[in-house]
Amino acid sequence: MKLKEKFIKRIYEKQGRAVGFRIDEVLLPNGKKGTREYLNHPGAVAVIPVIGKDNIVMVQQYRHPVGEITWEIPAGKLDKGEAPLKSIKRELKEETGYVAGSFGKLLSFWPTSAFANELIHIYVAKNLKPGSIGLDDDEFVQTKIWPLKTLLKFIRQGKIKDSKTIIALLYYWRRCC
Repeated sequence: MKLKEKFIKRIYEKQGRAVGFRIDEVLLPNGKKGTREYLNHPGAVAVIPVIGKDNIVMVQQYRHPVGEITWEIPAGKLDKGEAPLKSIKRELKEETGYVAGSFGKLLSFWPTSAFANELIHIYVAKNLKPGSIGLDDDEFVQTKIWPLKTLLKFIRQGKIKDSKTIIALLYYWRRCC
């Protein structure tokens, strides 16, 4: 069965400071026309900062779209043309103050491919050296170090709901520990 859709034209585009919104007209596999509405995102990075064998540096912050304070791994949006590794080094330092001696790529994934083209690249950082945090003017976070087993318990209890954090921690646990 043929599944691929063919782009015809962009009907609407609105660009915000960080992300955009698009509506495209497409040709469906059955020959009919349809529309696709989606978030246009430059991509993101996230990192599991590991101290010792299995202690993870987490960030806590308020997330306006869900109206809650969340526990997450450090993360951020890619700047235009920026390599993921360069971005993750910047985000780790900005949000936690730590500088890593080594990085390893774990995986990349689309968190919500039904309505966004965001691709998140997940890394693990080790051999951390503490330093000073350098948050953006509109960024407010607190950091805390948690044992991985506690974070896995938080996932089971629904205390961690952030998809990138859940995927990253479970992948790391199954692959690395």
